[in-house]
Amino acid sequence: MPGRLASIALAVIFLSISVPARAATIEITMENLVIAPAEVSAKVGDTITWINKDVFAHTATAKNGDFDVTLPPKKSATSVVKKAGTVEYYCRYHPNMKATLKIEP
Repeated sequence: MPGRLASIALAVIFLSISVPARAATIEITMENLVIAPAEVSAKVGDTITWINKDVFAHTATAKNGDFDVTLPPKKSATSVVKKAGTVEYYCRYHPNMKATLKIEP
């Protein structure tokens, strides 16, 4: 019996190490000419869901060119985070709308 318990314990430890963490879905909203939250942390592989709650179009445009998401009024779009780093982004139509996405490996 002790050998069996040890085998089960090792299996549990092995599975917890070998099973990759699931990617998260992070929601970022654009409403009343504000991006919220203004600073978000994510990991490579996570999905960002951009939600435009305004009655006019917005974009999520990375200053470094990593992404450029167009959001029609009252619509949403998704993108998968592909590389680590800190990305500042803004709305091309409303340049005062700014935010930061911090991406970990």
